[in-house]
Amino acid sequence: MEVDYLFQIGDNIVYPTHGAGIIKAIEDKEVLGKIQQYYVINMSSSAMEIMIPTDKVMKLNIRPITDLVALTNLIQIFQFGESDNTLVWKQRYKLNTEKINTGKIQEGAEVVRDLLRLKQEKALNESERKMLGQAQGFLLSELALVEGITEQQMAIFC
Repeated sequence: MEVDYLFQIGDNIVYPTHGAGIIKAIEDKEVLGKIQQYYVINMSSSAMEIMIPTDKVMKLNIRPITDLVALTNLIQIFQFGESDNTLVWKQRYKLNTEKINTGKIQEGAEVVRDLLRLKQEKALNESERKMLGQAQGFLLSELALVEGITEQQMAIFC
């Protein structure tokens, strides 16, 4: 039986709130008496291996990593995009959490950009420091897998 999967073994993917990883295998597992197919993913930013049912990847916003063409646009947004400095920290934290959870690289880059800019103006509170570290980690774990990216391009996001 031949099945078409959204991803294949060896594909680089992004799992929102976990970072980038590589599809290591596609396996059948029996859970609660039902056989389901799973992607086995090695996460780049940690030594963690996770299994995700193949029919849940869209719901979880799992996507392929970005490419070099999209990266050029992302750099423009990162460097020259507008930041909203009018939000109080609770509103900003909520908005940034929502952006990260979308799994979109542009949204994650905006969070990193805005928090880095804010950090230059004043000290971040503990929650925002953690968020910046996590968002930057997720972003950099994806960028590290982009073929053709230069160290200079990576450094823009630090």
